[in-house]
Amino acid sequence: MTRQRLYLYDTTLRDGQQTQGVQFSAAEKAEIAQMLDQLGVDYIEGGWPGANPTDSDFFAAAPATRATMTAFGMTKRAGRSAGNDEVLAGVLNAGTPAVCLVGKTHLFHVREALGITLEENLENIRASVAHLVAQGREALFDAEHFFDGFAEDPDYATACLRAALEAGARWVVLCDTNGGTLPAEVGRITAAVIAAGIPGDRLGIHTHDDTGNAVACTLAAVDAGARQIQGTLNGLGERCGNASLTSLIPTLLLKEPYRSTLDIGVAGLGELTRISRRLDEILNRAPLRAAPYVGASAFAHKAGLHASAILKNPATYEHVDPATVGNERVIPMSNQAGQSNLRARLAEAGIAVGRDDPALARILDLVKAREDAGYAYDGAQASFELLAREELGRMRHFFDVERYRVIVERRTNALGQRISVSEAVVVVGIGGARMLSVSESMDGEGHDRGPVNALWRALAKDLGPYQAAIDDMHLVDFRVRITGGGTEAATRVIIDSADGQGNRWSTVGVSPNIVDASFEALVDAIRWKLIRDGVVPA
Repeated sequence: MTRQRLYLYDTTLRDGQQTQGVQFSAAEKAEIAQMLDQLGVDYIEGGWPGANPTDSDFFAAAPATRATMTAFGMTKRAGRSAGNDEVLAGVLNAGTPAVCLVGKTHLFHVREALGITLEENLENIRASVAHLVAQGREALFDAEHFFDGFAEDPDYATACLRAALEAGARWVVLCDTNGGTLPAEVGRITAAVIAAGIPGDRLGIHTHDDTGNAVACTLAAVDAGARQIQGTLNGLGERCGNASLTSLIPTLLLKEPYRSTLDIGVAGLGELTRISRRLDEILNRAPLRAAPYVGASAFAHKAGLHASAILKNPATYEHVDPATVGNERVIPMSNQAGQSNLRARLAEAGIAVGRDDPALARILDLVKAREDAGYAYDGAQASFELLAREELGRMRHFFDVERYRVIVERRTNALGQRISVSEAVVVVGIGGARMLSVSESMDGEGHDRGPVNALWRALAKDLGPYQAAIDDMHLVDFRVRITGGGTEAATRVIIDSADGQGNRWSTVGVSPNIVDASFEALVDAIRWKLIRDGVVPA
């Protein structure tokens, strides 16, 4: 059977930037574009030239990519020619080989939003696309509100698509702009459009996730014959987000019938998890642990029954091999764990323990006792590994923390502003030597980042012979929860850390004092990093 080509169009840099709280710099957009190119998408929509300074700066120095760099804009306005429309001119001036224009296809929007006649709207579409083609650009037409428009007047919505195609558009894209259409309806309408004479190999799909169905709606359109899909990394996008290419790409490559019938240009599937998490780092947000394929919990097996089966054959509880997408299997430890979980977790950490080793029972008892005191090892695998090594007598000793001190001061600065300042002092012993480090937590803009940040900077400032091993280490998430209540309440802190090799690990600390709990987790994070890298104690 001949495999049909399916094209991937990424709009992370444009539609993804419309996510609440997301704002890329031009340099960040360039880095993301290079990651997308490495992944193997066909089109990269860089933004809307002229809409804001960042997008204009990006297009002025856009990185060279194998993927077709695409600028986004809108069809010309009524009452002027395409050649005299300054908004359209700004999009063309970006110099990209492809341009995607959005236009109305819903009667309601043509009449209410644009305030023009239906024929004027068709002429705007025709003239704009023809102008792009005359300039030697590949033209794409995003049919905004198409599914709502088709429901009201299928003939007019389809006429908008024909106007774009007849003017020379390479692709016409059906957009579920409000995100309210369900998969079965998307499939039915897409099939009806193809039956009306719009070729499937010139038809795309663009969905939003307002009902949690963006990926399913995209696959429904593909099933019906659409051969371009639009989406974003990690499902970024306005409101509830766009269809997630992070979920769609592995599904199309690994699942039937897509695996056998469709050909997509992705060659970097093994980099998917790294790219997904790097995007979250750029956004300074914690990755979604439950994200399909790439989440930290996507291949986590907490139940003892599951872990026992996984040891025999991973396919018993995994739909794909986690390594295929660059992820890894996790066997969490918790007070629900049995020896199957424990042996599996130790084996993954490279710790060989005999089935009858009495230390196994001691470790299980210790985990349960510590979780009763507030610890949570199912979300802090690195701390569990350190605990197990200690109990097995296999813990390498790198340094001792002799003491630390944190001062938080509230004062008025030279500008008369009330500010807080955090300062930390940490004293560690390494091989008979004492190292004292002091650090404040002020960032480059003069803002205090708090006592935990000050502690981290002081602890990681000078670890003597181990400094080179932790220089590429950074903290990516910090989570706090109060366990218990009243006078017996304790604070649990879980810290996620990462390094330059793409490793990511979690550690936990518990104390009535939030700073002390944080420091415990910080020390664990460094010790695990040194063990992971095979550092020899001084």
